[in-house]
Amino acid sequence: MDESVREASDLRDRLKVEGEEFLAEQFLKHRERLWRIVRFRLDRRLSGRVDPDDVLQECWIATSQRLDHFLENESLSLFVWFRLIAGQTLVDIHRRHLGAKMRDAYREVGMHGPAWSQATSVSIAAQFLGNFTSPSQAAIREETARRLEEAVESMDAIDREVVAMRHFEELTNIEVAEVLGIQQKAASIRYVRAIRRLKDILQELPGFGTGADDG
Repeated sequence: MDESVREASDLRDRLKVEGEEFLAEQFLKHRERLWRIVRFRLDRRLSGRVDPDDVLQECWIATSQRLDHFLENESLSLFVWFRLIAGQTLVDIHRRHLGAKMRDAYREVGMHGPAWSQATSVSIAAQFLGNFTSPSQAAIREETARRLEEAVESMDAIDREVVAMRHFEELTNIEVAEVLGIQQKAASIRYVRAIRRLKDILQELPGFGTGADDG
């Protein structure tokens, strides 16, 4: 038996026996990674109103209530399942706080599978604009954000998600492949292609220099 398969099996066995206590240990183990994902995906209009820690608190409650769901679904690794619940929690929070003003892009954002929406483009653009040092007038920044979002939106949808997961969420290639339901080799090829495309996009926009790296 493959070592990773054996470890996953042992983890499930412990969850069946120890339940919520062991689940809490595992959630804490992955908490920093989940925090980074939530921070990346959280709508910037909620800055100052919703903290990633608040999202993770709701996420933990949801995971503790749905442990049976994880144990019944052996196709998911524990971290990818945590990520799925975090994504569902984010959707609920966006709806609760933004309501009718929430972009359609956020209405069906899932974290277990590609989110074919503008939401990922918005999140990626926001990350780059956080380091944008060109003239700071609001109108210029808004126009730059619009152009960057449109440029990223022009990427292939799966490639865009691969960039988001690898470059900003810092998922491993194995985890990306699991989330997207594709082979690891295919995920790796898509990442290399997507980063190359993203670099080309950034080179065409004023104020961004060399763009993203391959890290």
